[in-house]
Amino acid sequence: MLLCRSSTFFAPSFNAKTSQNLCSYFTKKTHFLSFFKNSPICCNHSHLFAKHIKDSNFIGAHNLFMKKKATFCNSAISATSQSDEKAVGGNVVSKRLKKKARRDAPEGVLRFKLDMCSKVGDVVEGLRLYDEARRNGVELNQHHYNVMLYLCSQNRGENGSDLKLACKRGFEIFQQMIIDKVPPNEATFTNAARLASVMEDPEMAFDLVKQMKGFGIMPKLRSYGPPLFGFCKKGMVDKAYEVDAHMIESGVVAEETELSSLLKISADVNNADKMYELMHRLRTSVRQVMESTVEVIEDWFKSEHAAKIGKGDWDVNKVKEGVVRGGGGWHGQGWLGHGQWRVVRTQMDKKGVCGSCGERLACIDIDPRETENFAISLSKLAFGREVKADFIRFQEWLQQHGPFDAVVDGANVSLINQQTFNFSQLNNVVNRLHDMSPSKKFPLVILHKSRLNGGPAQSPYNKKLLERWKNSGALYATPAGSNDDWYWLYAAVSCKCLLVTNDEMRDHLFQLLGTSFFPRWKEKHQVRLSVSRSGIALHMPPPYSIVIQESENGGWHVPTTTGDDLETPRQWLCATRPVKR
Repeated sequence: MLLCRSSTFFAPSFNAKTSQNLCSYFTKKTHFLSFFKNSPICCNHSHLFAKHIKDSNFIGAHNLFMKKKATFCNSAISATSQSDEKAVGGNVVSKRLKKKARRDAPEGVLRFKLDMCSKVGDVVEGLRLYDEARRNGVELNQHHYNVMLYLCSQNRGENGSDLKLACKRGFEIFQQMIIDKVPPNEATFTNAARLASVMEDPEMAFDLVKQMKGFGIMPKLRSYGPPLFGFCKKGMVDKAYEVDAHMIESGVVAEETELSSLLKISADVNNADKMYELMHRLRTSVRQVMESTVEVIEDWFKSEHAAKIGKGDWDVNKVKEGVVRGGGGWHGQGWLGHGQWRVVRTQMDKKGVCGSCGERLACIDIDPRETENFAISLSKLAFGREVKADFIRFQEWLQQHGPFDAVVDGANVSLINQQTFNFSQLNNVVNRLHDMSPSKKFPLVILHKSRLNGGPAQSPYNKKLLERWKNSGALYATPAGSNDDWYWLYAAVSCKCLLVTNDEMRDHLFQLLGTSFFPRWKEKHQVRLSVSRSGIALHMPPPYSIVIQESENGGWHVPTTTGDDLETPRQWLCATRPVKR
């Protein structure tokens, strides 16, 4: 069985203090107690069970969960290994028939129907299906329970009574999962934490997250959302910082939404040191900042407290050393200067000079070792998703014919503002890059093999183009069944050269990279195109880094997500104040 510590359901261990906390919790939190007043489950110290059990039984209960999980895995492996064995009479039960049998079983039908309810957010129908399944003795598994917890936690209801009912049913289902000895997973805890969040009880949500490690489950970023946002909403700044510290300890990296909430609550309590720390954490994890976050930062700089903090005198050498050590764009020496901040929305010119303060932004260095490690991780991912022999063949070809000054995503460039594949447009870009190349070398054009056979590729003019590129060692045809994205991205990274494409590289494939290095690399290497009546325009990487920057004089520049559509310049928030030395 699982334990309930303080305002949560689970705890990996038990002690006398826990029992007192639990009794205190059920005494004070009457809204939670009312959920279970009609339930057969009673409370004995830190347990929520249908009958009293000894405290020492928890260890055995916890092992029971682990054993059941192991038994389930072993059973699954055994079933898989026997799937190809011949049954009595020489008949072979195919995997397809077994899959159909599982799908048509009551548990499979219930799973399908609950998934449909989850897809449309129909908690009423979900609860009806759940109740019906329990009446009919259908065995519910982890997925069934998690879907129901998700439905109840996502339901907002049209009025307070609907919301209260959804929470009540959600915790009843959570309790039943415990009674049925169904092992929890990360989704279980996260959905339970969301239920606590709906009840506006971030303490309960946080305790649930803290107990995940006791079951060998690592929290995810989404697990921390309910307690963090709950504490921030209630203005409980110390508890919000505690959640943040727990995230860092667990190796979970906060994203802009979480950092924005922490910035807001820190500004509300005038915590200047925390604001400075969070600004730099935002700088390292976010490239362009959402408008809602910019407004929080803008309000902070305009506040009276922000005008009062800062060093009137500082060590110039230390600041310069910090800039060099950080690769440019920040020094990390704290708030510099005194007095009211001048806060404006502005733009940068082509050289990165601020239109408001006249300061030129830095071009932050990319560590060559990071680039090499990125290329290695990229090839490993490609090996797992492409035919390994095909990708190794490409790497060997690249070693023989490279390096290149630029790589072209042939399909993307050929289809910009075009209804059909336009080789003339692609050739125009290739020639422009050839003329710009210091070595006067053709760029590498990556095209899928299917683009070279049939269609526009068969015209005499296009055949000559392809033959010219091929003879120059500047054309690579990716094999059938491959995803050419892996090829052109790997080539550009490994050659440390420009990549010509309008693909913003935001889909699932690029999310797999899971590194903050990727957006920095894109910023310095991606060349985008615009096509108009006057021709094709190449938009080269900017000579400065589009990232939050802290100047040596104490000023700040924050790039927003507004603009930067090849036509409208990006907006920046510029915050400066008179330097008094």
